[in-house]
Amino acid sequence: MGKRWGKLGRKTLRLSRSTPASAKIQSFPSRESFSGPMTAAANTSGTISSGVRVRFAPSPTGYLHVGGARTALFNWLFARRQGGAMILRIEDTDVERNRPELVEGILDGLRWLGLDWDEGPVFQSQRLDLHRAAAEKLLSAGAAYLCYCPPEKYAGGDAVEEEEDAKKEAGPRRITRCACREGKTAPAGTKPAVRFRVPQDAVTRFDDAVFGRREVANEEIEDFVVLRSPKAGQTEGLPTYQLSAVVDDIEMRITHVIRGADHISNTPKQVLLYRALRATPPVFAHVPLILGADRTRLSKRHGATSVSSYREEGFLPEAFRNFLALLGWSPGDDSEMLRTSELISRFSLEGVSRTNGVFDRAKLEWFNTQYLQKLPVEELLPAVQAELERSKLWQPEWAGEKHDWFAKTVDLLRPRTRLLPDFSTWARAFFSDAFDYDPAAREKFWKDERLGGMLAKLGDGLAVIGDWNHDGCDHVLRELAAAEGVKAGLLINATRVAIVGQAVAPPLFETMVVLGQERVVARLRRAVQALS
Repeated sequence: MGKRWGKLGRKTLRLSRSTPASAKIQSFPSRESFSGPMTAAANTSGTISSGVRVRFAPSPTGYLHVGGARTALFNWLFARRQGGAMILRIEDTDVERNRPELVEGILDGLRWLGLDWDEGPVFQSQRLDLHRAAAEKLLSAGAAYLCYCPPEKYAGGDAVEEEEDAKKEAGPRRITRCACREGKTAPAGTKPAVRFRVPQDAVTRFDDAVFGRREVANEEIEDFVVLRSPKAGQTEGLPTYQLSAVVDDIEMRITHVIRGADHISNTPKQVLLYRALRATPPVFAHVPLILGADRTRLSKRHGATSVSSYREEGFLPEAFRNFLALLGWSPGDDSEMLRTSELISRFSLEGVSRTNGVFDRAKLEWFNTQYLQKLPVEELLPAVQAELERSKLWQPEWAGEKHDWFAKTVDLLRPRTRLLPDFSTWARAFFSDAFDYDPAAREKFWKDERLGGMLAKLGDGLAVIGDWNHDGCDHVLRELAAAEGVKAGLLINATRVAIVGQAVAPPLFETMVVLGQERVVARLRRAVQALS
């Protein structure tokens, strides 16, 4: 290895001459040190006005899942609250598990959630020279050593370690130091890895913005691998997660690392790396895990875990954001429905809980229902339009000369909706004349043999109304019911099935007004044919 390492700290790392042009690395402004609580006024505009820099760093080994989305949200809220910047970094150095096609899925999930980023995406795989140069610097400083052990003996370089509770139950870790640490003779033809030399007889301490002061005896930290040995056909080994994350965070001038609590066990190792590279560690904030209803870690066995699944089901992104924000964070009172601007203005790391959050599907649906019902209708219309376009029901005129009709119809329907597809399924008859009668509704409300004749008379009576409104429709139906000697409810229920195909729908006469005279009369006459 030739010397390729620029100073880590106040200057930007420089590319070596051997770095390919296709792998040019973005330079980042210098990082400032933050030691106290942030007190900046809320910044809800998305403009950068402070030195706060956070990053969301997913790996393209799977889709954007709920836990990752919550981590991204907390980073985004913090950056927007402080007037800082959020960097999107794709940690794609695990060549065996990465699936490049998943990158776009992760980006789409973030876009759907409305979590925009200020820099990136930056791909970690294009920064390997920086990581290798850091390993060389560690070797030169005596903070690392060459290890000739077989690769299967590598430990602690990549994976997130077991949860803290499991470690406590097992007691202090017993570490056996690698013999290579003392200058073991290199076997002939063996290509070495690089291990970090953990200082002995010391304690590594760091402050966590959520969990407080943490410390780990160095005797419990193994000499973890920072650079793997080259595989057959390779001239250079690949860096491990611990090294890559630290080097990138330093070079990107990250001031706050906000991530899942399953990374707490990685932090002592990373603090050691920061010190060995003569860089100031960022503020660490580890957010609680998300559990399923059975209080075990959220997984596929609890149902959908990818953000894209909830998008396809028809959840509103703002409702999903609101729900996610309250999984492990509290605004300090009992507020639940918080619009995004309010989430930004109220978010703080002090409000993040140490207690794991429980993913409650029923609560998520409640949030979605609240947003469907309470958003200003004009804010809801684009989402309904997208759903109608997806289901091939959309008519361009509803965005033009019939926009008022569309808004009024959505406003009528939304108190009875839970998810966006409700507008194209049970409410289909409001947007299309091609609909079926629900068999259960037909059996329940079309039993009376006299209904064919009564619906025919109702259609005739409604066809001659001069002023089509709620009271006029109500008067014609009730007058007919009285003349036929039946309860008005019989006609109301039968008419509802006739004009929208469902047993449950918005109030009948408001529905008739929205559908319009021509469509109501035509549907009543169609029902007469179906009854006969």
